[in-house]
Amino acid sequence: MPPSDDSLPPAPRAWQVVLEHIERDLLDDTLAPGDHLPPERDLAARLGVGRSSVREALRVLEVMGLIRTGTGSGPSSGAVIIATPHGGMSALLRLQVAAHGFPLDDVVRARVALESAVVEDLASQGAPDTAAVRRILDAMDAADRTREEFLTLDAQFHLGLAEASGNLVITATMAGLRNAIESYVQIGAARVTDWPAMAARLQHEHRAIVEAVEAGDPGRARDLVRAHITGYYAEARLARETTSERTTP
Repeated sequence: MPPSDDSLPPAPRAWQVVLEHIERDLLDDTLAPGDHLPPERDLAARLGVGRSSVREALRVLEVMGLIRTGTGSGPSSGAVIIATPHGGMSALLRLQVAAHGFPLDDVVRARVALESAVVEDLASQGAPDTAAVRRILDAMDAADRTREEFLTLDAQFHLGLAEASGNLVITATMAGLRNAIESYVQIGAARVTDWPAMAARLQHEHRAIVEAVEAGDPGRARDLVRAHITGYYAEARLARETTSERTTP
């Protein structure tokens, strides 16, 4: 007996058919970065959907950072595959964070895992380029730096480590989580009674992490960054589950 209509999965929307078609072309190398997508009219006719559905799919792809669209004629017109690493993933994570889709403890654990991998990788590279993160640390040392300015630079420092590692996926994930990280770091900072002492300690820990990276010591760099992150959350009473042991920088 054939299944009833209620038991059948819902048919994909027309714009999803377009997305799936483009995804298949990317997976089998029919399309690659730099290639133009077929014109809207051709895609609509080939897939049996309306041109409005094609346009909707293209808008989704543009927001995801997978295509760039241009008007007029010439090589920059139409929809071009660009596959921007920081596009869709970062935007999706930011939206999930804004909608409170991620519990704080999960963000903390994810950050520990990501940043541990970052510094281990950097320390294993041999002569990693840490000039940019050191410039950020120097800026954080300014005596007239406000708490808010310090915390903004702190977020740039941690993202800078990810960028220095060269891992595009981790960098995009860190960028997407940045708003969440900044928000609860600021909440924790507001609970600190002696902020100058806290800032000095955080800077000491930052420099110890960079020094371990530059010394080519992945294990120490990993332990230091874990202690740095979890220690702050524990002292600011932000996370339910944090590492109780701190590694002394």
